Amino acid sequence: MTHPTGRPETGTQPDETLGTLFATASRDLSALVRSEIELAKTELRQEVKTGATGGAMFGAAAFLSLLAVVLLSIAFAEGLIELGVMRWLAFLIVTVVYLLVAGVLVLVGKKAVSKVGPPERTIRTSKETAAFLKNPLSGNGTSPTP
Repeated sequence: MTHPTGRPETGTQPDETLGTLFATASRDLSALVRSEIELAKTELRQEVKTGATGGAMFGAAAFLSLLAVVLLSIAFAEGLIELGVMRWLAFLIVTVVYLLVAGVLVLVGKKAVSKVGPPERTIRTSKETAAFLKNPLSGNGTSPTP
């Protein structure tokens, strides 16, 4: 039986050496890895395009939300003016309200960020993998866990 490239199929020739078999296996493995990398690149290109489109939509929504906040701020200040508050004071009140909201958001964000720790599981498995690679025949029964 012949290989699609026209060469005799591996394992059919009794005089093939171990070196020839190894070279064939190595070449086939290299071809497989290259094709898998190409497939991954193709899939990633499509995913990046989809992600970029979604990101652009989020950006447009954020911009429109910012415009809405500005217009609502002006409307809030104008409402205070209608209630008899001086113009400068009405806009100052709106500004102070936003600064208070920003201060509360900073405190909540700081508390959330302080809870972030190192990637414990990744560190543990990396150490286990390094130990195994240094001494694969140690027989300690531990293997890297995903």
